Amino acid sequence: MQPHRGDDMDEMAEDYDMGDVEDDMYEEFQGSGLGDSDSDDEEYGPLDGRATDISSAQARKGKDIQGIPWSTLSITRERYRQTRLEQYKNYENVPNSGEASEKDCKPTDKGGIYYEFQRNTRSVKSTILHFQLRNLVWATSKHDVYLMSNYSVLHWSALSSQKYEVMNVSGHIAPEERLPGSLLEGFSQIQVSTLAIKDKLLVAGGFQGELICKFLDRKGISFCCRTTYDDNAITNALDIYDSSSGAVHFMSSNNDCGIRDFDLEKCQLCKHFHFQWPVNHTSLSPDGKLLVIVGDDPDGMLVDAHTGKTVHKLQGHVDFSFASAWNPDGQTFATGNQDKTCRVWDVRNLSKSVAVLRGNLGAIRSIRFTSDGRFMAMAEPADFVHIFDVGSGYNKQQELDFFGEISGVSFSPDTEALFVGVWDRTYGSLLQYSRLRNYLYLDSLV
Repeated sequence: MQPHRGDDMDEMAEDYDMGDVEDDMYEEFQGSGLGDSDSDDEEYGPLDGRATDISSAQARKGKDIQGIPWSTLSITRERYRQTRLEQYKNYENVPNSGEASEKDCKPTDKGGIYYEFQRNTRSVKSTILHFQLRNLVWATSKHDVYLMSNYSVLHWSALSSQKYEVMNVSGHIAPEERLPGSLLEGFSQIQVSTLAIKDKLLVAGGFQGELICKFLDRKGISFCCRTTYDDNAITNALDIYDSSSGAVHFMSSNNDCGIRDFDLEKCQLCKHFHFQWPVNHTSLSPDGKLLVIVGDDPDGMLVDAHTGKTVHKLQGHVDFSFASAWNPDGQTFATGNQDKTCRVWDVRNLSKSVAVLRGNLGAIRSIRFTSDGRFMAMAEPADFVHIFDVGSGYNKQQELDFFGEISGVSFSPDTEALFVGVWDRTYGSLLQYSRLRNYLYLDSLV
């Protein structure tokens, strides 16, 4: 992945210059006195009502789910959407990769409705530090979601509509537990590049190879370490899993071309695999035997999780990849690339992908499956999240359409909720969707 170009998030906005029309729209918003962003010193304070949340009831009555006052603007939503589609600049490491991949893509039916809009929480501001890394939102239940907001990891309760700060890395941070292998002196002012949360464990990775582990049911930080002192050390992705012995492990994918497996029970590094290019994302198969590895090479790899030896190359993408995920069935998995496509693979025949799914604006930066394997969500860098019906052979999808950079997407473990973090100067927020259920047995009672 690209080296980080400074810690100012405005640099990322410059990389994704949306054109004059967006600036004009922001001037319209600010001029109308609507949607003013909270200042930094208000970020962690109590909800003050300045940013009005949007409910499903309001959306059903015709209100925009982001609260954008289109009727007062000089541009319609439809015209602005078309302008975004025409002017959004997809970042590519391989020139014209988006056009080159288009011939392989399958048409899909966009009429699916699997998750319905529930709430837009504008008092929760999701942020991004690196434009290529978008795994900063994690749901641990249909009511509980964690996300990065500047230097803080925030917890948001959809049940109580309350937020609180779980961890702040703007100052000095050090472990309170004296565990073997832990860096007791800790770190100062970490720039969090990626995040993973599962059950009660939170792991954050930094731009200098920092790793921080915190158990959500304990006070303070439990474990700190640095993966490498290499100049190109950024932590690109993290994956938490339970080993066959029942011990909790996490896997770190780094820009120094390495993958590291940590055993939290023993507090030690137990595996270290090295590859020929920076590793941007890694996903472990449900049985713990195979790893999907993608990075700064058009070809991904399926490798043996115990030895690191290549089982099969994954050929088809034409740019660098930043996302991967396994279907819980253990037979299929997906990879997301800057060529604007998500490819679905079957371990029983890896000669070619079984489906090539295309986005609208840009790279596929994040992929998630529901725990029952029925749906797969793929997120573009901005504006669109696509939810595919796996049972239809990925022929049917629901398209979530909004405006703003996407910091992450996450299904709740019970599949009942989907959360989307939106980073935007004015309309940054957390979008919540609820799964639609068809209770056919109730029809017989009517």
